[in-house]
Amino acid sequence: MDQSTHSYSELFQQLGLPSDRAYIEQFIIEHRGLPQDVKISEAAFWTDGQREFLKKALLEDADWAPMVDQLNVELH
Repeated sequence: MDQSTHSYSELFQQLGLPSDRAYIEQFIIEHRGLPQDVKISEAAFWTDGQREFLKKALLEDADWAPMVDQLNVELH
């Protein structure tokens, strides 16, 4: 596994979303409360490409996995 670290800003850029702090905070506020039985990669608000990226990052334990995990906690 690549040991490089990424920030929320970089994760949101990778997902094709605005990456400024205000947008990220608003995104989390708007989408928090994801049911515990819904995986982050299965949330309805993602595009197909975003879902695939998140799923792959977690399945392959990619260098993005820690940030995806952190976002997962914030959204649940």
